[in-house]
Amino acid sequence: MVFTEKIESKFFTLSDLLKRIEFWRRLGDRIVFTNGCFDILHQGHIHLLAACCEPEGRLIVGLNSDASVKRLKGANRPVNDQKSRATLLAATQFTDAIIVFEQDTPEELIHAIKPDVLIKGGDWKKEAIVGSGFVESYGGEVRTIPYLKGFSTSSIIERSKG
Repeated sequence: MVFTEKIESKFFTLSDLLKRIEFWRRLGDRIVFTNGCFDILHQGHIHLLAACCEPEGRLIVGLNSDASVKRLKGANRPVNDQKSRATLLAATQFTDAIIVFEQDTPEELIHAIKPDVLIKGGDWKKEAIVGSGFVESYGGEVRTIPYLKGFSTSSIIERSKG
């Protein structure tokens, strides 16, 4: 398989992702979910993705669409388009699936995939994590990963301005 095909094999529509999740669950794998804009992939993002890995776990990354990032972050964002952002995420060894969502939050996506584990960075309080109540309602787990200080897309953008 050509490298680009391997990367693109991690891109999913919702219907295809739900079929893959069903297959993974039959294998006994746990479904782990995180989400974000991942506009300029940096060490803090890699720290989060690596911390999402667990034995017999499959990591699904919900990626905000370009339009969603623009609504959330402002007119000058995203810096990188969603295809570029998805490609970089898919190229990591940590990510098993990427799905782009158009809404401002992944609430609908979380309800559809019903992850066993929902993870966000430590800059989020557990009760403020979108979908946390839903995930806990069926016995799923919600975790935060300690924030890696000094790494953020906003600070990278500011530094690049000189």
